[in-house]
Amino acid sequence: MSRTLRTLFIVLVLSSCGVASFSPPRNLDNACSILSQRPAFHRAFQATKRKWGVPVHVQMATIHQESRFKSNAKTPMKYALGVIPLGRVSSAYGYAQALDGTWDDYRKSTGRLFAKRNDIYDAADFMGWYMNNSKRKLGLSLSDARNQYLAYHEGQTGYSRGTYKRKRWLLDVSNKVARRADMYRGQLERCNKT
Repeated sequence: MSRTLRTLFIVLVLSSCGVASFSPPRNLDNACSILSQRPAFHRAFQATKRKWGVPVHVQMATIHQESRFKSNAKTPMKYALGVIPLGRVSSAYGYAQALDGTWDDYRKSTGRLFAKRNDIYDAADFMGWYMNNSKRKLGLSLSDARNQYLAYHEGQTGYSRGTYKRKRWLLDVSNKVARRADMYRGQLERCNKT
């Protein structure tokens, strides 16, 4: 095989791997399908469950809401006068949509200095760390997808102040997260038996 052809082949293989890592699984309404398509997700969620105690269905429902399982998810752009780009709405990025500052706190607190937000293992571990802090600081059950999501979205200080109570849209979203967590839990119970 010629050197040019070999180089082209390597570039194509590497670029196809990069595209696949950013594409979300199909059928996001089926937890069993998601985990069978992405075995690494299953391993990451189980590792977080063992380490932090956060149930898999709560992790999955939160990630679904935050990024739809897209590893390089970003917030929308802001525009002045509708056309001049001003930057992103926030620094949230990756599967867990972690903000820069919160991600830095996580990395320092856990010693995982090279953790990346677009890596499912790191994103799930971050979520476990954050939800565990919400349990410790706010008394929230790790199985309470609704209130864990509210604390995740508003921050623990915002949650303790009740800032979410003035945001009807956020209460609706948190209820959706809770329903999805219940749906995923039921699906996971059935597919784990097969």
